[in-house]
Amino acid sequence: MMNKKTITTISVIALTTFAFAGSASAATKSITCYKGTQSKVIKAAAPKCPAGWSTKKPAASKPGASSAASAPVAVNATYKGKMSALWSESSIDASVTGSSTANNGGLSDLAGSGSYASQEGDKCITLAGEATLKGGSDSLKLEFVTPKSTACGKDADGPTSVEINGLAKITGGTGKYAGATGNLNVNGSFASKHPANGITEKVDLTLTLSGNIVLK
Repeated sequence: MMNKKTITTISVIALTTFAFAGSASAATKSITCYKGTQSKVIKAAAPKCPAGWSTKKPAASKPGASSAASAPVAVNATYKGKMSALWSESSIDASVTGSSTANNGGLSDLAGSGSYASQEGDKCITLAGEATLKGGSDSLKLEFVTPKSTACGKDADGPTSVEINGLAKITGGTGKYAGATGNLNVNGSFASKHPANGITEKVDLTLTLSGNIVLK
């Protein structure tokens, strides 16, 4: 049987042990450290985050947030080539080809066609054709915006110089231009002999396309 002195000694040891344990627990602190998408809890009397970690929680990304849209492609390209035009009493059926060496957004080749109503004595006709610009696997489809696009001769009858002024709407594309949108200004010129009806005229043509191609 334990005597009173022994019981008292055990009680003192127990109380001392409890006091030390309580003091240690109270002295321990914890912090949460972050690094990118990682996080961890650090426990110590004076906790610190490891190098490269911070107590600042990174901002949560917004649902559905996407990277910034690609910058538009600016073009100011001059295409030089040929136009083949078949004249009739009421219309002109034309096809054009050309190439550009600079400021063309990688689209160096042009090909287009259209059929335009024309009356004897008219100096201007409204353009309503289509064209495709190509460069490797990339391409861009264009369509004249009417009635804003015209070809006007200096004189009603040939031979005469003809000025082209208008607007082309982007209607599609492939490669990096898939889904592209926007409008391009169209300016150009050619010299026409205005041959007799039923005669196909082949002349040199210069076209300048300028504006921004808006990427998807």
